[in-house]
Amino acid sequence: MLNINKEKNGNELTFILEGRLDTTTAPTLEGELKGEVDGITSLIFNLKDLEYISSAGLRVLLSAQKVMNKQGSMVIRGANDDIMEIFEVTGFSDILTIE
Repeated sequence: MLNINKEKNGNELTFILEGRLDTTTAPTLEGELKGEVDGITSLIFNLKDLEYISSAGLRVLLSAQKVMNKQGSMVIRGANDDIMEIFEVTGFSDILTIE
């Protein structure tokens, strides 16, 4: 189960993710992103309530990063220790901007 909340402020878009970002829920997030990032220069993922991320979830973040590399910036905020460990083990901590 994944809850996705969005907050848009001008050219800044924040996705607040709560629950699990896995094989089942990643396509939902991918679909939400596709329709929203046009014209966005600052994309923020708030992961403070994200409990788990799978490789499918990581792929969605990576594709979002590739899009934002062309049109602005992307930041990950609030990741808990478990999520941070996954980012570090997979090397995503070197690719993503994590605050």
